[in-house]
Amino acid sequence: MKRKLIAAIGIAGMMFSVAACGGGDSESAKDPKDRKGDLTVWLMTDAQSTWPELVKQANTEFNKKYPGVKVKIQYQQWSDKTKKLDAALAGDSFPDVVELGNTETMTYILNGALGEIDAKKYDNSDTWISGLKDTCSYEGKLYCVPYYAGARVAIYNKPMFKAATGSDALPETETALTKALDKVQKKYGKKDKAFSALYLPGRYWYAAMSYVAAYGGKIAEYDESAKKWKATLSSPEAQEGIQHFVDLVKKYNHGDQTKDEQDHANVMANEKAGLIYGNGWEAGSVIDPAANGNPKLKDKIGTGAMPGPNGKTLPSFIGGSDLATISKSKNQDLGEYWISLFTNEKSEAALAAKNILPNNTKQLEPLKSKPETAPIANAVPDAWFTPIAPGWAAVEKKETLELMLLDILKGKSVEEATKAADKEIDGLINEAS
Repeated sequence: MKRKLIAAIGIAGMMFSVAACGGGDSESAKDPKDRKGDLTVWLMTDAQSTWPELVKQANTEFNKKYPGVKVKIQYQQWSDKTKKLDAALAGDSFPDVVELGNTETMTYILNGALGEIDAKKYDNSDTWISGLKDTCSYEGKLYCVPYYAGARVAIYNKPMFKAATGSDALPETETALTKALDKVQKKYGKKDKAFSALYLPGRYWYAAMSYVAAYGGKIAEYDESAKKWKATLSSPEAQEGIQHFVDLVKKYNHGDQTKDEQDHANVMANEKAGLIYGNGWEAGSVIDPAANGNPKLKDKIGTGAMPGPNGKTLPSFIGGSDLATISKSKNQDLGEYWISLFTNEKSEAALAAKNILPNNTKQLEPLKSKPETAPIANAVPDAWFTPIAPGWAAVEKKETLELMLLDILKGKSVEEATKAADKEIDGLINEAS
């Protein structure tokens, strides 16, 4: 796919021009022991709470080579990270290294905020998961490094399924699953009208687009002849997937169908749901009191591959995080070196040991047969991703997909709603924000 990189996008594009890049030959040519100063790294709080020893390990290794450079880790929250980053990049106080969700990278690549990465500096780059590497790539160049991967799976209450169906195993086909859900709903919905055998929120566009992918549909496709992206939600395949999703929501979600998935783990923790479709790590959130979970459900929550249409597993969105240097930084070489330590095979092995999916297929392979991680790891190879397009961030910001789903749930036809969504997407997806 060949697309012209926009040379300058407003003030931001001018701000992050190539001429502004730091960390050139004069910096990297210095004796490592002579380097002084700070290296500021923005990581999300996941690293602080779940693998702090990995951060310490990378910093220790870094200081063996650069003893005069202090690594300053600043932990960020997902809720306001991009707002803070945009403000920092507009000024003179910005990080040298930043963690980005893999749907966030394209915006910063296109506005010139990220420095170019040399894949040869990373010992596992030959086996990086393609779905993650793609989010870091543009016009044949690399602008970030895959950090870890994520996928969505079925998370279910095993005792509920056992009591209702006689088995605590997750059915392998959707036909068998819906039969089991009907039994779970009948048993637990009698006393609790708000109970949902399958709690599938109506605004949950990641799930809806998984059903679109299951039928061979896509959100948008790149038209090589026109050299632009074109929305395709009104294609027969996409419409069939959306209708399938909406039918499941209407049949099984007896809670608020207009909500998104942000609190669905909490719904399960309150025993208001027999099954949810979520990120693998959310199974832990269901029982973690720190996440408003229910510790009484420990050992009662199971995970498995989510059965999808036509006898196949439901394709998952491939989530995850990437790490990048900032183009304005004068320490890009130091940033690349720190990232190489934080994402090398030793570091990724530490993540895998915590059941976090590593950034490469080599270390992912053993997790495919490990009971705790098999459903998530096996979902990665066939996972789908959002369009890697200049204006995708604008589509997400406008909540085009969520509002389309709500319109359908309120009575608008799938055909009418998808055509309207396509029109809105077409007006946004080709223009960088």
